Amino acid sequence: MENLVVGSAQINLLVGDIPGNTQKVLDIARQAMSECKPHALVFPELTLTGYPPEDLLLRPSLQLRIERALGELKAANLPLALVVGYPKVVAGRVFNMAGVIEQGELKVEYAKQSLPNYQVFDEVRYFVPGDAPCVFDLNGTPTALTICEDIWQSEPMLQARDAGARLMLNLNASPFHQGKAQEREQLLARRAAEGGMPIVYTNLVGGQDELVFDGGSMAVDQQSKVCQRSPEFAEAISYSTFIREGDTLTLAPQALAPQASKLDAVYQALVLGLRDYVNKNGFRGVVLGLSGGIDSALTLALAVEALGPERVEAVMMPFRYTSDLSKNDAAAQAQTLGVRYQSISIEPMYEAFMGALADEFAGLNVDTTEENLQARCRGVLLMAISNKKGYLVLTTGNKSELAVGYSTLYGDMAGGFDALKDVPKTLVFELARHCNRNGEIIPESVITRPPSAELAPDQKDEDSLPPYEVLDEILALYVERDYSADQIIKEGFNAEDVQRVVRLVDINEYKRRQSPIGPRITTRGFGRDRRYPITSGWKAGE
Repeated sequence: MENLVVGSAQINLLVGDIPGNTQKVLDIARQAMSECKPHALVFPELTLTGYPPEDLLLRPSLQLRIERALGELKAANLPLALVVGYPKVVAGRVFNMAGVIEQGELKVEYAKQSLPNYQVFDEVRYFVPGDAPCVFDLNGTPTALTICEDIWQSEPMLQARDAGARLMLNLNASPFHQGKAQEREQLLARRAAEGGMPIVYTNLVGGQDELVFDGGSMAVDQQSKVCQRSPEFAEAISYSTFIREGDTLTLAPQALAPQASKLDAVYQALVLGLRDYVNKNGFRGVVLGLSGGIDSALTLALAVEALGPERVEAVMMPFRYTSDLSKNDAAAQAQTLGVRYQSISIEPMYEAFMGALADEFAGLNVDTTEENLQARCRGVLLMAISNKKGYLVLTTGNKSELAVGYSTLYGDMAGGFDALKDVPKTLVFELARHCNRNGEIIPESVITRPPSAELAPDQKDEDSLPPYEVLDEILALYVERDYSADQIIKEGFNAEDVQRVVRLVDINEYKRRQSPIGPRITTRGFGRDRRYPITSGWKAGE
């Protein structure tokens, strides 16, 4: 009996573009046939709609569009089994479905049984779970289908085993967070051992709003060994060859793409998330305020990596408190990266605003109002450039600042996308060093000098915040692990610092709700991952 070849089509899809995604399936299938002639080609979860389609699943025309797409795939009559994902409406109920199209027919369908309803997932809102395994004949091999979360549970694998399956095909839209690739490999090793069968795991790649899908598709044999691994953060078609001896499938070793280091994985995720948000939404390029600080410096480096220097504009907007060092560092980095750069002083417009407000402010002391006004002058300038040139404004706030409200609404928060939204300040420093590993892209003085918003004389971030090393540890416990204030204090942190940080996080929910989105790289980011009320009487404590 001939060997069995299964391909994994790790592709980047556009949510909602059912015709475009359908055409991409056909193009990729024809490419695979010219390269390898696989018996089957497995695509990601919800291939035809992209993931997550959210309330597009509630549109009345959904089923009509899906049926049209399936009709196109069947009409192509390709000489291989296409394994694709799509939603299917049955008697008013929507299922997350996988289907096998072969010889012009929809051969079998499987409805996802395990619907995730945690972290960024809310599939229970849309889908009804399936309740049965699906085993079909793939060129002589009994083969099962599962979808994403199914593989995180034991029952679907055990069902497939008991139904006689000898191979598992698993369609995925599994988003990235730090350490996720290693989690997946450990999980697949357990499932393959439980089922006594190899698993071909095909994952989505690309950015979709807050989510980044990192690919890393793989094949694992029944001895829990990873025998094939696709690249991370890039489209790829990979092939797994199974040697058949009676009822036994032996997975032949294939190419193993290397796994990225922790820092490189985060860096690539941020680049991919930024690139896809800009390109999929049709922006000509991006513009950002380059302050001479580390956050804007890292954002500029990410933007150039994602889009190329010709699509990036950096604007220094100095004021009387802006140091010469900041001006020089910003200009030096812009020159190094080859982006369009200009300097526009905000002094005249600040003075115009202060003149207009003179009667309102008469007799009142100077406070953060004047600092916020500087930031808002900068926001107006950047938004004007955005409107005129069709550029997306990149904001540059990091997760630590957004957590405690160390940012200005309609000022440095004015924009459309924040690449560092889920990046704690301490990780910003690590990524800046990582960025400079092959040469100085970010000036060394930007990395080494104390962070400052430069909105007041001799201002330093840590004048009003705990040291970032301490702040980020408190935030990780409170935001990502749901520790109470009392629990954090018991971990050895200063009670006053903890109470202050927790209070700042809680009262600044209104700011975060109005902030730009950004790519999620931790286990719990601000946005769809963490939904707290703005108006709340909840008291910090136990």
